Amino acid sequence: MPPTDTALPLFRSFWMAGFECSDKLNRYGTRIDLLAATGHLDLLHADYRLIKSQGMHTVREGIRWSFVEKRPYEYNFDVVKTMIEAAQQEGIQQLWDICHFGYPDDLSPLHPHFTSRFAALCRAFAHFYKSLMPDTPLIVTPINEVGFISWLGGEDAGTTPYCRNMGWQVKYELMKAYIKGIEALREVDPQVRILTTEPIVNIVPPANASPEQCLEAQKQHEYQYQSLDMLSGRLCPELGGNPENLDLLGFNFYYNNQWVCGFGEFLPWANLEPDERWRGLSSLLDEAYRRYERPLIIAETSHSGIDRPNWIDFITTESIKAIDAGVPLKGICIYPVIDRPDWDDDQNWHHSGLWDASADEPHARMVHTPYADALLKCRQRLS
Repeated sequence: MPPTDTALPLFRSFWMAGFECSDKLNRYGTRIDLLAATGHLDLLHADYRLIKSQGMHTVREGIRWSFVEKRPYEYNFDVVKTMIEAAQQEGIQQLWDICHFGYPDDLSPLHPHFTSRFAALCRAFAHFYKSLMPDTPLIVTPINEVGFISWLGGEDAGTTPYCRNMGWQVKYELMKAYIKGIEALREVDPQVRILTTEPIVNIVPPANASPEQCLEAQKQHEYQYQSLDMLSGRLCPELGGNPENLDLLGFNFYYNNQWVCGFGEFLPWANLEPDERWRGLSSLLDEAYRRYERPLIIAETSHSGIDRPNWIDFITTESIKAIDAGVPLKGICIYPVIDRPDWDDDQNWHHSGLWDASADEPHARMVHTPYADALLKCRQRLS
């Protein structure tokens, strides 16, 4: 079984900060590097001090696989070491993504060596981390959002392997590597904690739907659990999944995580007359918890523009409802905490962070005061 929780909290803070770390190839085949583009690598100490000022002492970071492994089975963790040393000096706890959407230039999930290369990377990273931090628990997300990236690369041709109608095959191969990666991590560190991070969504039938449309929406709603079901061995047991792989469950929730099956129409979250098909986040978290019975966090959430304060207030209200309903919610991660450019248009910055920046001033850290004020009130509500 996964390591049991002790009396001490696993995370240093309930409120967490996420720094965008994708290094994937975008829709146009261009390698993006959001850790560099946002200035975070240049401002590690300053960024960590900023988040501490807002009561956040735990962060999500990424190692950027495509930068760590330029040649097969040869690794350079120098930048990761710098990040770890900065966190030590600033009193920050890091949760590590090994693969946050990006793969080395010579790999894709459909490559025959993908699984062996990923498992070797996991093993190497665990050795590297424990050599630096022998007494600090390692908390790892092997592959971020398999459910999303398998759609983006396998159905939408938006990244590697640039396919359509192959989402299931991409998901299957990613989960094969995920499972072998966990095995490799545990060979080095049996106490490693595994934090899955998957979208949590609600897919509904159209208005006045036929019975067939209702069944199709229900089926597609269930698809969101395929990755975790494969990880636990409920689905595709030939991959070697088992219940011990489910440890800490992270769920990512944004304003467009609920849509109408077959129409691509999003359910609005802030209507004066709410759509009766809309489900509160607390309901979705409860559904996931009843299914897997593991502690969980909201691993990513944010909104862009002027709706940021209202969104974090909404997330807090739903989190309180979930906790009151018995869901063991252990944290909320604001993601991204620093503004970020669009994957496919680096001149378009989303203005979704607690601190804003821009293409002209990527190192700017302009606090969005209404968001910061709302966060303070939310922290007090959840204290």
